[in-house]
Amino acid sequence: MKVKRFFAKSMSEALRQVRDQMGQDAVILSNRRVDGGVEIVTALDYDENMARQRLGDAAKAATNGSHLAQLQAEQHCKLEAELDRSRNRIREVRDGQAENHDPETPRQAATGESAGACPVSGAEAANGFAESAYSGELAWMRAEISSLRDMMSAQRDETPPGPATNAVQQRLSERLQEFGLGMELADSLARRHRDGRLEDGWKHSLKMLTAGLKTSRDEWCSEGGVYALVGPTGCGKTTTIGKLAAHYVLRHGPESLALVTTDRYRVAAHEQLFVFGRILNVPVRVVDERHSIDDILDELSDRHLVLIDTAGLTSSDKGYDEQLGELARSQHNIQTHLVASATSQPRIMKSVWHCYKMAGLSGCVVTKTDEALTLGEVLGFVMETGLPVAYYTNGQRIPEDLHRAESVPMVRMAIDRLKKLQQQPAVAV
Repeated sequence: MKVKRFFAKSMSEALRQVRDQMGQDAVILSNRRVDGGVEIVTALDYDENMARQRLGDAAKAATNGSHLAQLQAEQHCKLEAELDRSRNRIREVRDGQAENHDPETPRQAATGESAGACPVSGAEAANGFAESAYSGELAWMRAEISSLRDMMSAQRDETPPGPATNAVQQRLSERLQEFGLGMELADSLARRHRDGRLEDGWKHSLKMLTAGLKTSRDEWCSEGGVYALVGPTGCGKTTTIGKLAAHYVLRHGPESLALVTTDRYRVAAHEQLFVFGRILNVPVRVVDERHSIDDILDELSDRHLVLIDTAGLTSSDKGYDEQLGELARSQHNIQTHLVASATSQPRIMKSVWHCYKMAGLSGCVVTKTDEALTLGEVLGFVMETGLPVAYYTNGQRIPEDLHRAESVPMVRMAIDRLKKLQQQPAVAV
């Protein structure tokens, strides 16, 4: 994680500096007014779990993500202040050494006068003691700075290297960004192509992207278990559950399948799931004040596959903590998967990921690939988060438009989408 402070006369100017130096994926940890303007603390590749580990006991006071980010920013500013104070003290010590240095000492050495032949005066003894004390304090302060640097080393070590350095790397990075990858990931892949033709670098980058995409080895219909889909409103959770349920019924029948919903926060929110249940002849259960999720799963313990639909809540919604807490505290082995829409912006995907990480994500499902102009955004998101992709969807048909995720076909689909986009005539504005 790279953390950096910015100072400017106005907030708009500070945000422009953040965008120019850190890119579009920078996360603002804190902002405040200072003498002469504003101060913003930002981070790249911000990881909430890593931040909690670094803060230790101090993180326990963070009741939400914004409070945690504020604590992380305060710690960074405190470390920077300590480093500045130590540097100033070392500078003062060195200045003091220069002022207290005795000019007669070199002359005595040059004339061959020894310490034994000439008694040491009180002033010389005092200077010697002062020099010894300064040397000791200098050594202590160097050790202090070394310790502070070690505390900040995790941030420095994770700082991504600079942008592409030659023309081929620069063009390759631009091409990867046209593919849909974020600037940081595109630059990282481009820098690994040391020399050679652009096309060779393009193929090599796609191979690395393919190797970096994790996919689920198990198919839910065959393995069985309890699976919950989480994500924001409109990402396609309920429709995806309908496709999964229909796919299972066609292969195994309805007797060993059940559907569950935790969405009791919105009026008639579970009606679509009940429609799927009636069509497929599958029972549907609702988690509410009288029926906890563990009670319902105990009742459905004889079912081979249980699919759980959830409410699309954000961290600011009233039932957000309650719903994710139910999933995380359950006595049953609930495998929670994030539903990521391919039409979402990369920053929104990362924000959603941060919101739902506390549910203990086992993987993800990519939806709406047919509606996205490019697929590099969602592939980059999956690669950066390391979430295994179980399925992807590319239409509204049930269950035909549900597919098991495989890295090679997904990257090929993204390449075809880019070619199709490049073949379209430019639209005059």
